[in-house]
Amino acid sequence: MSTRVCLSADALDYPKGGGHLWVYLNWALGLRALGCEVIWLEAISPTLSADELRTWVAALTGYLKHYGLEASLALCSRKDEPLPEALLSGCLDLDAAAEADLLLNQRYGVRADVVSRFRRSALLDIDPGLLQTWMSAGDLKVARHDVYFTIGETVGRSGARFPDAGIEWHYTPPCVSLDCWQPHPVAADAPFTTLSHWYSDEWLADADGPFANDKRSGFQPFLDLPRHTAQPLELALCLAANEEGERRDLERRGWRVRDAWHVAATPWDYQAYIWGSRGEFSCAKPSCMRLQNAWISDRTLCYLASGKPAVVQHTGPSRFLPDGAGLFRFRDLPEAVRCLETASADYQHQCRLARGLAEEYFDARRVVRRVLERALA
Repeated sequence: MSTRVCLSADALDYPKGGGHLWVYLNWALGLRALGCEVIWLEAISPTLSADELRTWVAALTGYLKHYGLEASLALCSRKDEPLPEALLSGCLDLDAAAEADLLLNQRYGVRADVVSRFRRSALLDIDPGLLQTWMSAGDLKVARHDVYFTIGETVGRSGARFPDAGIEWHYTPPCVSLDCWQPHPVAADAPFTTLSHWYSDEWLADADGPFANDKRSGFQPFLDLPRHTAQPLELALCLAANEEGERRDLERRGWRVRDAWHVAATPWDYQAYIWGSRGEFSCAKPSCMRLQNAWISDRTLCYLASGKPAVVQHTGPSRFLPDGAGLFRFRDLPEAVRCLETASADYQHQCRLARGLAEEYFDARRVVRRVLERALA
C-alpha cells in the first residue's frame, strides 16, 4: 500500500498566482513521483460565500487536473466552526484528509486540533529566519508538530542571526520537479527576467531599527543596473493601478516591465514565461540579507531546472550553493554586472551547469524521499 501524504497548502484564494501554486506543486509532484498518494488540503473561512468558493475551487481544480491531481483536493475550516456541507461539494473533507500517514504542512496557521488528527505531522518552514522570529516573539502561534523542516541553511545553527524558537530544525533544500521543468532553448535576444510582487506594507525591525521588507526595497540599490549592462532585463510585476509611476520609473531606467498577472496567471503560463527567458536576475527581500538565512527561491529552482542560469542576491553562507557556476550570487551593483556578463559570455555552458545544479541538489524525488524518511521515522 502506498504512503498517503496530506500536503497543507495555501493557494485556493490566489487564483491568479501561477508561480505561487508552483511552491506547492513541486512538492506534490515529487510525492507522486515516489508513488505516494497525495491529498491537497486547503483551509477556508466558513463565512466564505458559496459562489466565491465555487469560483476558487473550480480554478484550483482546473490547475490540479493539468497535473493529474484534480481528485486530491480537500477542504477544512480555518476556524472552530465546521464548513457548511454545500461548501464541500466535490471535494474531500478533513476526515478523509486525516487518514493520511503524514501531514506535510506548509501553512503555518493550521489549527492545533487539525494537526493533532494526523498520525504524523511535519512543518515545512519556507520563510527561514522570519518564521522563527515570529514564533519566538509570540507573534505567530504554530501548532505542535512531530518534526520541523526548514529551507534555510543557517536556521538553528551556531552563529545564526535569529532565534530558533526552541525547536530542533532539520534542513531540507526546496525542491523542483525535474520531470515538469525541462531545459528549453530561447532566442538570442531573450531577456533575463524575474516575477514578483513589488510594494507591500511589510515592516520588520532588527538591531539597526525598522526596515521595509518588500521586493521594491530589495531592488532599490540595483535600479540603475540596466545602464551598466548590455543584457536586456525584464520584470514581471504585480503592480496596482495606482503604481503606474513605479512602472514608468523602471522603464525610464531601462527595465522592461510586464504585468505578472497577465503573463503568469496560470501555472503553465508561469512555466512558459520562465522557459522564454534567457535566465533569471532577481533581488531578495531585505530580510534575507539582514538575517543571512541562505535562502534560495523556489522560483530560482524553476529557472535552474529549465537550464537557465540565475543571477540572484547573496543571502548568506551556504554549504553547497555556488557563487559563479550556473547560479551567481551578487552582493552589490558592480558584482551584479559582472555576474550577468559572465553568465552570458559562456551561456550554453552556464545553462548546463544550471540544470546540473538542479539535478544534484533540488531534484524533488531526492528531496522528498529524505523528508519522508525523517518525518516518518
